[in-house]
Amino acid sequence: MPGLLWGLCRPLVPALLGACASLWAGGTVAQNTPADWSAVRDGHIVLFRHANAPGVGDPPQFRLGDCSTQRNLDETGRAQARRIGGQFRQRQIPVRQVLTSQWCRTRETAQLAFPGQTVQDEPAFNSFFGDASASPAQTAAARARLMAWKGPGVLVVVTHQVNISALTGTFSASGEGIVVRPGRDGLDVLGRVQP
Repeated sequence: MPGLLWGLCRPLVPALLGACASLWAGGTVAQNTPADWSAVRDGHIVLFRHANAPGVGDPPQFRLGDCSTQRNLDETGRAQARRIGGQFRQRQIPVRQVLTSQWCRTRETAQLAFPGQTVQDEPAFNSFFGDASASPAQTAAARARLMAWKGPGVLVVVTHQVNISALTGTFSASGEGIVVRPGRDGLDVLGRVQP
């Protein structure tokens, strides 16, 4: 029975460790609030969890440079990604930079949301779902990158749930964005946006 219980709980460990690390490191923790696009302003950052990609984690044969070995967006996810970009365009929110992890599902989300915009890989936002030991160093690198953001415009980052939890102490659904800004004691969480 202990082996079965560990098998069921093991996938939750990275998210829990990340949330605890975020609370320990300071910053403001998000509450469950309705969509608040008014929180997205010049100099702010939106951390999006990639759009809908059925399943959990990645298959055992996962290889970073090979999308055929990864969990990818389905049609629902692709439509979700297009809606994300549509919300920015409809509200005339200026996106200055788009960063993603190196996973295919984050890149595809960003490319569909922001066609014509340069999408830049940033390894600090790669998933550490399968390796919780990578969380502290990777989260520190991601936090440093975010804390340096001053604008102009909005920085959009498309990443993974474990990364967002580690950075903000909050859970994000597929395609959901957590709006943050650099604060004195870490990242201040300002709200949530949905496509």
